[in-house]
Amino acid sequence: MTQPPSSRSGLVRSREGFRAPSNVHTSSSSSPSSSPPLLSSPRSSPVPSANPPDAAQKRRIGVGGKRRPWPPLRSSGPSAGGSSRAHSAPSDPEEVGRENMHDGMGEGVHWKRGGHFPLSQSQHVVTFMWLDPVWMVTPLPMRGKEAGFSPSQGGMSVRDHHYFSLQAERSLARVEILLPRNPHFGGNFGSRPGFVNAKPSWGASNLGWATLARSFSAKPAGNDVIGIDLGTTNSCVSVMEGKNPKVIENSEGSRTTPSVVAFNQKGELLVGTPAKRQAVTNPTNTLFGTKRLIGRRFDDPQTQKEMKMVPYKIVKAPNGDAWVEADGKQYSPSQIGAFILTKMKETAEAYLGKSVSKAVITVPAYFNDAQRQATKDAGRIAGLDVQRIINEPTAAALSYGLNNKEGLIAVFDLGGGTFDVSILEISNGVFEVKATNGDTFLGGEDFDNALLDFLVSEFKRTDAIDLSKDRLALQRLREAAEKAKIELSSTSQTEINLPFITADASGAKHLNITLTRSKFESLVNNLIERTRNPCKNCLKDAGISTKDVDEVLLVGGMTRVPKVQEVVSEIFGKTPSKGVNPDEAVAMGAAIQGGILRGDVKELLLLDVTPLSLGIETLGGIFTRLINRNTTIPTKKSQVFSTAADNQTQVGVRVLQGEREMAADNKLLGEFELVGIPPAPRGMPQIEVTFDIDANGIVTVSAKDKATGKEQQITIRSSGGLSDEDIQKMVKEAELHAQKDQERKALIDVRNSADTTIYSIEKSLAEYRDKIPSEIATEIETAVVDLRTAMGGESVDDIKAKLDAANKAVSKIGQHMTGNAGGSSSGGSQGGDQPPEAEYEEVKK
Repeated sequence: MTQPPSSRSGLVRSREGFRAPSNVHTSSSSSPSSSPPLLSSPRSSPVPSANPPDAAQKRRIGVGGKRRPWPPLRSSGPSAGGSSRAHSAPSDPEEVGRENMHDGMGEGVHWKRGGHFPLSQSQHVVTFMWLDPVWMVTPLPMRGKEAGFSPSQGGMSVRDHHYFSLQAERSLARVEILLPRNPHFGGNFGSRPGFVNAKPSWGASNLGWATLARSFSAKPAGNDVIGIDLGTTNSCVSVMEGKNPKVIENSEGSRTTPSVVAFNQKGELLVGTPAKRQAVTNPTNTLFGTKRLIGRRFDDPQTQKEMKMVPYKIVKAPNGDAWVEADGKQYSPSQIGAFILTKMKETAEAYLGKSVSKAVITVPAYFNDAQRQATKDAGRIAGLDVQRIINEPTAAALSYGLNNKEGLIAVFDLGGGTFDVSILEISNGVFEVKATNGDTFLGGEDFDNALLDFLVSEFKRTDAIDLSKDRLALQRLREAAEKAKIELSSTSQTEINLPFITADASGAKHLNITLTRSKFESLVNNLIERTRNPCKNCLKDAGISTKDVDEVLLVGGMTRVPKVQEVVSEIFGKTPSKGVNPDEAVAMGAAIQGGILRGDVKELLLLDVTPLSLGIETLGGIFTRLINRNTTIPTKKSQVFSTAADNQTQVGVRVLQGEREMAADNKLLGEFELVGIPPAPRGMPQIEVTFDIDANGIVTVSAKDKATGKEQQITIRSSGGLSDEDIQKMVKEAELHAQKDQERKALIDVRNSADTTIYSIEKSLAEYRDKIPSEIATEIETAVVDLRTAMGGESVDDIKAKLDAANKAVSKIGQHMTGNAGGSSSGGSQGGDQPPEAEYEEVKK
């Protein structure tokens, strides 16, 4: 047997070249009898192995689809435990019950006629659909005083509660009840298992009153699919409520969360607003804009450019990826993204009142496969089952098309770190992406950097000091630049004042610059101009002109800049629409996609595309495309190739993504080997290479020897990327951070509780000091001092112990006053002016 020239020569690596079998048509003019020609361009003879699914096979999606069928109404039987299971619609609206209502209420809701009721500590929006044609309830906000559950019964303070009265009306509609946070809520009531049904004993009006009962047990697991816009500068989370997506406010009350992660001096993890707030004093350990690094190599020119613009360290990981360093530790961009996703997950769980494990995450349309994989890894590290990765412009179009708008839509998405443009056709509920284009390194961060450079140069010109060498000053300048950029979207000029920005031998230096909108526009004009070519290329790929575009949709915070809007008008020849919130549309679209995957939304069909061409490297370093850009996904395509040398037993396949003609100029996604090929003359073996792109835009590639049936298949990971072991390690680290966060939260909560208690004790002591013995007053003061001392420590148990001691000491005031009063008050009036304490009934599951 002839020894093969190289056991590792193959489709790519062989110097002899990568040849097609004799029965494969190529552009070569060689005669059939000659040796198989070099495969210079196999694009002319693709061999698809599977057709794209037709419309009937595709998942149909819909905005505002019907909910799951409501469980039948049940009559509220005489048993306190609610054991009656008669599934009959109640004829009397005085007393009804419903089980398993799932709009944020957890495990169930029990209704009963009664009076006012205090609201729960957690914030929820609850939707009730009253199916009985006689009665419905609508909320009337009001406030109560000196009424509610007594501490002995429910653990709730009897002072100054918030209430909702539910007034019955003859109507068939939906009612949404907002349950705000109640700072007076006690712990005992919240810890009761099962359902608690409040029955105030005051008389009901003629219209009738309904009272709410809900579960205060541990968070039940839910199957909600949340939508997350993981942005470069800000992130947002949304969930479907009925027919509409709902953007959820975070714990700070904001609808968007800064995509900032920091580690303070104690090594504690901060995410969002708290992290951004301390960035000036802790610049090297505050990480922002890391989405630009996700899925990138350290040697990437864009990575090297970013290294010069940020105060934190960007380092080379063992696998060659770009990672970041903070607090003496190295983190992958996927880990940093996971911290932000965890914050979004917790925000959704706090709102829904149950755990969340499924999510749809958005990415820029022009993200390559490695970046999509890294984003999905971030979700896994955060403990999320990522149901789908969808493109940001597509998500925005879903949000825009919620009300069945139709036509050709151009989505212009200029966010904090990336730029995308997509052309979509909306027709009869079908969302079809015609083409997409963009720049993954163009966004608001670049606008900030341009203004930052200007401020540094101006200060250097006037004061001869280079602020770029001062990390603290640079971070202050960065925040001032971002603030000025935002202000210039609504005003013609702004003042940038930074006192004590630095100092020299002559003393402190201050920065004071007046910046006009025209000057700002001149500084960023080249950045805005970079959006023109992607738009033109996108229109060309879609095969349409600007006249065919019915509406231009603006997405991303940077589209608020007047100059950007002006350029968009010039490109498309029409005034752009402002029909969606540029900060929230993407998250809302992701939530709609979540509703689609749950089956709640059924009326729409989403057809997305792959943004970049996919192929392999062939003879001469040529990039041979198998799947062209803007191909509708999911898709699967195959093509037959052959060996390039005699007796070749192994081939290597290098998978690339991009639009350049030479393989070296495109993104290498990965490579693998197919071994065990029977020795044969070159050109004879038939090797079928198959590309399979799923709905997430993630690629699987296989190579199969048709003669032996041997096959090698991998889900493409870049030569870097995170292994499963890496991800599991990072999951454990995230869990450790979560545990520390819970411990820190518990410490903060108990300190807040102690602080509130001290305030109440001191107030009571001041009021009753002259009416109680001095030894009681001294005991209380000592307990307060001990509690304050414990609050300065880090032990939750110590603070709780001192808190209990302080409460026990202050209770002696009441005991003393009650003892002095004797029985004089026991026969007091039970008049109607004093509302009685509410009764409660525990309804067991």
